[in-house]
Amino acid sequence: MAGTAGRAAKAMRAGHQASAGELLELVRSGRATTRGALQQATGLSRATVGQRLDRLFRAGWLREGAGGPVDSPQGGRPSITLEFDDEHAVVLAADLDTRHGRAAVVSLSGEIQAEHHGSLRIEDGPDVVLGELGRWFAELLEKAGQRADAVCGIGIAVPGPVDTDTGKVVQPPIMPGWDGYDIRGRLGRAFAEHAGIESAGGAGSAGGAWSAAINRSGARIPVLVDNDANLMAYGEQRTGYPDCSAFALVKVSTGIGAGMVVGGSIYRGVDGGAGDIGHIRVGADALCRCGSYGCLAAVASGGAVARRLAESGVPATSGSDVRDLLTAGHPEAMALAREAGRQVGDVLATVVTLLNPGVLMIAGDLAGTPFLTGVRELLYQRALPRSTAHLDVVTSRLGERAGLVGAGALVVEYLYAPERVEERLAALGV
Repeated sequence: MAGTAGRAAKAMRAGHQASAGELLELVRSGRATTRGALQQATGLSRATVGQRLDRLFRAGWLREGAGGPVDSPQGGRPSITLEFDDEHAVVLAADLDTRHGRAAVVSLSGEIQAEHHGSLRIEDGPDVVLGELGRWFAELLEKAGQRADAVCGIGIAVPGPVDTDTGKVVQPPIMPGWDGYDIRGRLGRAFAEHAGIESAGGAGSAGGAWSAAINRSGARIPVLVDNDANLMAYGEQRTGYPDCSAFALVKVSTGIGAGMVVGGSIYRGVDGGAGDIGHIRVGADALCRCGSYGCLAAVASGGAVARRLAESGVPATSGSDVRDLLTAGHPEAMALAREAGRQVGDVLATVVTLLNPGVLMIAGDLAGTPFLTGVRELLYQRALPRSTAHLDVVTSRLGERAGLVGAGALVVEYLYAPERVEERLAALGV
């Protein structure tokens, strides 16, 4: 909840009366988990706190937990704690790579309840890929023992730059046919079709995240789309490094991309293009898939390593093939991975100097010891000691689930932000 938990307190200090959504945020963040603590944090009367909590209870978003510490110094009965009810709905999450996809049913607390991984080629185009993803979602819900109308939102990670206002990818180098495509509308319709739930027949209001699928409360199900490295970074930072105020993740698979979480929020830049380090020029003459020469991805990505292996007679066509060779201890693959790590580390020296992160995480198909060794060699050689004095260079904790966890968390934070809570409570009539 870093980056969001302080909004209620700031508004209250400015004389604003806390809403039901802001009370929910205080409970979810753990900053105030009893009625007395909410009164103290907000300055609201006991009756007003009770009225606003009642709306949250009627919506099914809050529940009472065990007795907490006694609020009064004079003693008395333990106060009843309040908890966010993370069982009242579920989120669907997906993470697409160039040749495969992963999908899951995720609880509101981030627990993966059911998961599927399979072949899904991004080059087959959005209509085919999103249609298949809708089928996966329907099957996963049955596997998890969840009703389709319990879904409150869908999050999807894609390997390209995303305009998060529209949910559309923008000029993606490795996603042919996806530029400007209505991912939200297509995925919502595909899910509704395969899950047998109602569809409104459209993609919702312009600029909104709402899809065509409708859940049991009669609300459209939002579909949130973001870059895969962004969501991997978000998932890893929230679960493993919640106190890190500047967190960077570099994904090295078929391509190369970076995600950054600053102050608890994903940093995307002005139009979603932040972190596209795979297309920084490094002076080589290799042709990149984006059409330019000398991009980092053209010489140091999993795809580039695979090409060099293929040229020497080793069967490899993608980053996942390189990963398999590295797992098997293939000497040439290990040597090339270390060399690629050095090239990426050279670029990351600049990234670290600019961002000054506390954690730099290496993830993706090449994120093993040879590649990490190469990164560290050049990073610490080129970056100033001041930039690396408090830097931890690590590998992924969540592994292939990072994008799913991040996608699920993104949906939950979107739906339970104070302003959206108010909108949703009004729509529910509570």
